[in-house]
Amino acid sequence: MSNSVPLIEMRGIRKSYYLAGGEEVPVLKGIDLAIMKGEFVALMGESGGGKTTLLNVIGLLHYPTTGSYFINGEDIGAVKDDHTRAFIRNKKIGFIFQSFNLIGSISALRNVILPSLYRKAAREEREARAKELLAKVGLEERTDHKPKELSGGQQQRVSIARALINDPEIVLADEPTGALDSETGDQVMELLTELHQQGKTIIMVTHSAEIAKYADRVIFLADGAVVSNNYELSHV
Repeated sequence: MSNSVPLIEMRGIRKSYYLAGGEEVPVLKGIDLAIMKGEFVALMGESGGGKTTLLNVIGLLHYPTTGSYFINGEDIGAVKDDHTRAFIRNKKIGFIFQSFNLIGSISALRNVILPSLYRKAAREEREARAKELLAKVGLEERTDHKPKELSGGQQQRVSIARALINDPEIVLADEPTGALDSETGDQVMELLTELHQQGKTIIMVTHSAEIAKYADRVIFLADGAVVSNNYELSHV
């Protein structure tokens, strides 16, 4: 993390939604933050404070209403073309969701392969990479199983493998242990810690102080704003 240029930098990010009658509902209210390459950051705060919305803006799933957003010094916020944003997202960012977001009708292997279909790689290469990742998360014997044939912890491990298929710089995790029991959640966090040790930048939303302890740093949000860039978990 010696590079002085943040991997992710946000300046004055605001995000509002609009009701059918045109009424504005502000969610993010001027977010300023910087995250360095290789950091493991937890986003915490009260429910409705804007954590998931911020994660979705970082992940290029939502447009900010105003403000500037940079990845590696490149002004990503200025990119308005949906196809270009999807290409950047697919190349640079992997997602892990609380509800797994797996496609129930296809196998674990096919779920992992899906994000790599944009790449100009041979089918055999994509399949070999997916099998390698499933083996790394301990599911080499479950490649042909559909999600309903897997436990919650196994489904989350499939989603972690899927997040890594394109070797992203950034891994975004939204309550990755929220649907799991504590023992299985610990196993998932050990996998994320291993990814962090391998140099991945991880940004994780969590409501749990115990889970947040895995991170290098905690950013605390309240009412759509950052109230601490280095929050002390002893306050929780």
